[in-house]
Amino acid sequence: MILSSYSPGIMADLSPLSYAARDVRRYDRDRFTTALFAPADRREALFALYAFNSEIARVREQVNEPMLGRIRLQWWRDGIAGLFEGRKSDDHPTAQALGAAITAHPLSKAHFEALLDARELDLETGPPETFAALEAYAEASAAPLNLLALELLGVDHAPSRTAARHVGIAWALTGLLRATAYLAGSGRVMLPFDLLEAHGVDLDDLLNGRGSDGLTALAREMERRIRAHLAEARQQKTPRAAAPALLCASLAEGYLARLGKSGHDLFDTRWSMTQPRPLRLAWKSLTGGF
Repeated sequence: MILSSYSPGIMADLSPLSYAARDVRRYDRDRFTTALFAPADRREALFALYAFNSEIARVREQVNEPMLGRIRLQWWRDGIAGLFEGRKSDDHPTAQALGAAITAHPLSKAHFEALLDARELDLETGPPETFAALEAYAEASAAPLNLLALELLGVDHAPSRTAARHVGIAWALTGLLRATAYLAGSGRVMLPFDLLEAHGVDLDDLLNGRGSDGLTALAREMERRIRAHLAEARQQKTPRAAAPALLCASLAEGYLARLGKSGHDLFDTRWSMTQPRPLRLAWKSLTGGF
């Protein structure tokens, strides 16, 4: 009821879904849901942005050699450059959708390049040395996407950009906490060395899926730092038009609440299961919040 009252016809727009929308719904259900609260004439372009982001975020999982990952990312670099020069892509549906979005809206090429740079870092091995390094990665891998969404929504407003940056960091850090068990199972750690050492977390225990009091304390500290970014974002006075680009803040808060209920157990994967909470998002959108 809230969904239909906020955006008449929104449910009718769900079928049939475009290739980009189907891709986002499959691989990034949270952002798929937030995009539904954008104006109808901007929604498809948002799906294109999010499908592009999903594609490059999955590169590391799809290759066995870092060089193969760099080749895929270079293909996207060349493709993005071509789209901004007016060349069309005839062989990739996500690139085609992205080309339409770039043609129709004043999007910044630099933000696309920043996202690709961040995904180059995904191909490196080993956890970040410090929380500051992890925070910088979180910003690089998520904030430019939020800034592109603001541009697409026609929001050119400094406080909104500040909010987008903090929401991006919070969302990416939340995602890394959610992925801890999965990453450990594949021999990868993205929690920073300085916090692992400060809380006495044994790296072998972590990689073997064994929790500890130290890991619980680390999760609590990470939650506090993420919530600080959410609070900073919400101190900004943003227009209602910016809300669809910032709704991941509400989703991050929901996941953090579930993490707390799990006792901050990063290996209890029930808390991290995707839960877009559309009714909560509808209320946020209706009131212009995030």
